[in-house]
Amino acid sequence: MQKNSYRVVGMMSGTSLDGLDICMVQFIEENGKWKYEIKQAETLSYSEAWIQRLKNAEKTSGEVLQNFHRAYGTYLGECVKSFLQKNNFEKPLFIASHGHTIFHQPEIGYTFQAGSGAHLQEACGIPVICDFRSLDVSLGGQGAPLVPIGDALLFGEYDNCLNLGGIANVSFDEKGVRKAYDICAVNYVFNRLSNRLNKEFDKGGEFAKSGNFIPEIFEKLNGLAYFNKLPPKSIGREWIEESIFPLLPQTFKTEDLLRTFSEHVALQISKTIQGEGKTLVTGGGALNSYLISILKLKCKSEIILPNEETINFKEALIFAFLGLLRCQNKINTLKSVTGAREDSSGGVIFN
Repeated sequence: MQKNSYRVVGMMSGTSLDGLDICMVQFIEENGKWKYEIKQAETLSYSEAWIQRLKNAEKTSGEVLQNFHRAYGTYLGECVKSFLQKNNFEKPLFIASHGHTIFHQPEIGYTFQAGSGAHLQEACGIPVICDFRSLDVSLGGQGAPLVPIGDALLFGEYDNCLNLGGIANVSFDEKGVRKAYDICAVNYVFNRLSNRLNKEFDKGGEFAKSGNFIPEIFEKLNGLAYFNKLPPKSIGREWIEESIFPLLPQTFKTEDLLRTFSEHVALQISKTIQGEGKTLVTGGGALNSYLISILKLKCKSEIILPNEETINFKEALIFAFLGLLRCQNKINTLKSVTGAREDSSGGVIFN
């Protein structure tokens, strides 16, 4: 019996800007099967200064953006160092960092996740793997979603893996081939609308629940061309800003917009997950009980919420796993998901 064990740190910062997810994971490979255990995980809230820098990065000059990229990488390294010291952890094998997406336009051939791997490595003194998306984009792929191979190898008992982060994405097997794509915006929009009410987010979907449905906005949202495109396809911040927010004007009551957008999200997800079976739901949106209640009504599939640790840290966990596959020169990005010319092992290594 062959058994290998690896301890890795995964880091993830999503488009919703709700903080930096960081987790220490123990991976065990036994006879070709993978298991994992999250040893410790936490979300580090961004200061207001970092939130503003992350929000405004795409509007800056090239020089300012490069300086931000460097500074954010150093900040990530300092966060890792503090996390390890606080929990009395020995150095892991490496750090797998997703970074924070500033630009994602694969249709014209580029994607950019801030957080310089060189500066991250310098700040914490541990090997770093980052920039997981660029290789796939260079091969003609969408560079997203990247989690499906982790879904297949770590959560294969579920028929669908649905992540409700800043953007919703789904992963599933179709005739033995892994398929996945971005469905629609979720927390990126919910959080921005909640900001109009001077709240960081709509806890439990309570504001949405209190609102009234706006049919004309619902129809416009569902009429966007993206929802008629066939996969592979992915959503970037740019598309949300250009296509979604103009349909959610401040002339309407914010609670009504939250209610209507919740119905839109639930409809798009139910159109995607049409079969029965079991659907694992993770990401911050899984804690939106109002949204989950609508999904349970609209979907035939059984909606399963795991423990809160898995809900909150599944993406950071899987990026740690993608880094491990990269270290082993194994495929971690699937052409069946991204539409690239070939499967690849993405990620740049800084020793």
